[in-house]
Amino acid sequence: MRPGVKPLANLLQIGRQNSQALWNWLMRVPRLDERKIDPVQRLLLDDKCIVVDHKDFVIGTKTKRDCHYLGNNSITPLHRAFSVFLFNSKNELLLQQRSMCKVTFPGKYSNTCCSHPSYVYSELEEKNALGVKRAAQHRLQYELGISPKELTLDDLFYLTRFHYFAASNDHWAEHEIDYVFIARKDVTLHINPNEVQDYRYVSKEGMEEFLENCESRDISLTPWFHMILQRHLFDWWENLNDLSSFVEHDRIQELNFHTMIADGKT
Repeated sequence: MRPGVKPLANLLQIGRQNSQALWNWLMRVPRLDERKIDPVQRLLLDDKCIVVDHKDFVIGTKTKRDCHYLGNNSITPLHRAFSVFLFNSKNELLLQQRSMCKVTFPGKYSNTCCSHPSYVYSELEEKNALGVKRAAQHRLQYELGISPKELTLDDLFYLTRFHYFAASNDHWAEHEIDYVFIARKDVTLHINPNEVQDYRYVSKEGMEEFLENCESRDISLTPWFHMILQRHLFDWWENLNDLSSFVEHDRIQELNFHTMIADGKT
């Protein structure tokens, strides 16, 4: 036998050990049965998200499934998203409770609308965040029935961007560069129950009571809304007539997302 060549029995033993190691690794991967996911939401998992680096430069595309499924990973691909905060003429903020059909953070209260632009030309346009604005306008109509004639692209004021990660459960997570849009408009709502379980307008003065009511009903907030509520929302609310001092397009604000957990508390 040549030096350094292992006997066949030894090679077979190594192969069995490696196979066992691979099996052990596979068993650690959380099992996901997509048949348990709402059929409409399951179809949406094939949508193409915009994958970006930490400076928000586009580096490719992955499906919504691949951008949100944790599998055996500790973090999911970073992708573009948006959060809309819509106020009416009374300066009340429209909040939505996410449908229990949703894949991530079902049943939790959040800001008016949150979703992702798609990897299509019209939603990739970057000047003045026009592509993400188009995605937000489309999603506002899909989830809340708000007509683009009622809420135009010019009504969406691009404020800033946040970077955060938050796990919803063992299977799904959000890892986003989140564009924030502020709008002030009275609109007509036609709710899509597959997306939105409940909604309400809340005044700045009534937010504390709303949060106490959520706590008494054991309803939590989405992590990104919880963070924005704690750190930024009331300052924006106080300055809805002039938000220019809060505009920040050249820097992406890093959230302390390592402290975020699925129940929206830190």
